[in-house]
Amino acid sequence: MGLSLITAAEYKAYKGISSTTQDAAINALIPKVSELVKSFCRRTFLDYVGDAKVEVFKGGEAAFNLKETPLLAVSSVEYSNDFGLTYTPLVEYTDYVVDTETDQVNLIATYYQAIKQVNAFKVTYTAGYETLPADLKLAVMDLVHYYLHNETALHTTKNVGANSVQIEYVTNTSLPAHIRRVLDLYCANYL
Repeated sequence: MGLSLITAAEYKAYKGISSTTQDAAINALIPKVSELVKSFCRRTFLDYVGDAKVEVFKGGEAAFNLKETPLLAVSSVEYSNDFGLTYTPLVEYTDYVVDTETDQVNLIATYYQAIKQVNAFKVTYTAGYETLPADLKLAVMDLVHYYLHNETALHTTKNVGANSVQIEYVTNTSLPAHIRRVLDLYCANYL
């Protein structure tokens, strides 16, 4: 598991909770909800801001789309002619250029654009948000609240008889619409 997207203190402040009775449940849910959001959006947001991410590409294209965004810095782009056993650094502005607007590494040397083999290129970079955007943080906190209060089912009561009540659970496989709208804004698109 990577870094949690929010802290228990942030969640409790948002919900106005001062007691410690739900701390265990909140602390257990936050990393799980954070992983759910990361899986849904296909990116980690915070995990590679300070620690470098390494991605390996086959090549055969003029640009490499990096999985983590927004791109902060590219430390190195390397080429291997022995299927990844050893790598040779490429030179920025001679062999490649970084496009921070599209979060891509573009190969400008035509020789490298034609190469397509297993483990041909390795890109080391940092990416993500130093501070999580407020709307995304709000969606994560609402999702923690959603799971904490077992709102995965709609509870309705039906009168069965004079002395009994039946509870009907209507389940929904989707995330709540207000949370889904925010997460959709941050979903990575690898097409």
